Amino acid sequence: MEENKCGWAYRSDLELEYHDTAWGFPLHDDALLFEMLILETMQAGLSWTTILKKREGMKKAYDNFIPEVIKDYSDTDIERLLSDENIIRNKLKVKATVSNATAFLAIQEEYGSFNKFIWAYVDNKPIQSNYKEMKDVPGFTPLAEKISKDLKKKGFKFIGPTTVYAFMQSIGMVNDHLVTCPIHKEAATHD
Repeated sequence: MEENKCGWAYRSDLELEYHDTAWGFPLHDDALLFEMLILETMQAGLSWTTILKKREGMKKAYDNFIPEVIKDYSDTDIERLLSDENIIRNKLKVKATVSNATAFLAIQEEYGSFNKFIWAYVDNKPIQSNYKEMKDVPGFTPLAEKISKDLKKKGFKFIGPTTVYAFMQSIGMVNDHLVTCPIHKEAATHD
């Protein structure tokens, strides 16, 4: 075990792989941005390991996270999802995914892409943090609070500042790898 990586990365093999290959790396593909947004809303109150273990099941159950399909989910689809043991079966989160698909598509329509909309908050340049210890990494920031409020105004649900900040970290809008972590510099120069 490399002691200088971010401590949370060692909770599971899935988290270590995610830490080393995805977390904090700038992500600009709308399909993947929607997937990460859904995964982060599903994570609220749960461990990231749980989400990573269920990711493939959720991808299958939610039609590969295609918002154009999800926005039209009926009550029958919601019942199907709530009975699927391969996903997070929280009724509020499942319903939020449907409304979030609609809101996501509205942003794409208005701004040309969700990527343009979300990355404008950081002027298309990742915020580079310089934290030395995990206890210093915030749970959310004023910017995450602003984005959360803006997303809620646009119809998103289950999208508080903590979820938004986790999303910002996951898509590389903020690089919160510890400065001692070898991935910190890699994420900072990746785009």
